[in-house]
This record gives sequence, C-alpha cells and structure tokens, in this order.
Amino acid sequence: MNDFLIFVYLCFFVALFGATFAFMFKMMTSTFEEMDKPTKTRKSDLHPEMQDVKSGEQLLVFNPSTDEDDDGEGDVFIVRK
Repeated sequence: MNDFLIFVYLCFFVALFGATFAFMFKMMTSTFEEMDKPTKTRKSDLHPEMQDVKSGEQLLVFNPSTDEDDDGEGDVFIVRK
C-alpha cells in the first residue's frame, strides 16, 4: 500500500469514529430530554376499574395478622413429581 491509501483509510476511520460518537451523544441527549418531560396520564390508559378513583384516595389495605394456630412445625412444602 502506498502512503496515499493509508491516509485515505485513516481519514475514513476518523470520520466514522467521530460520527459514531456524535450519534451516541445525540441519542443520549434526546433520551435524557425525553425522560425529563412529565408523562401525561390519560383516562384511557387507566384500568377500567380505576377510572372512578380520584388521585390520593385511600384504597383497601390488607394487613395480615400472625397465624395464631401455629404449631411450631414451620412451613409445609408440597413437592409434586
């Protein structure tokens, strides 16, 4: 190879390298800008049963109590083969 072809190869390599990083930088910038925007919640996005629930309204809460008939044997696991 002569020196001219090596120079052309290096020019294309540097251009491709620069374009790759410019593309990655632009895509990450647009991704971060998209993540900073607030999301819009539409009524159609909600589950049909949750459309009548207002924001901040308290829903049903389940607090399980300790098992009072614990016989000290621990958990019983079922193994199906």
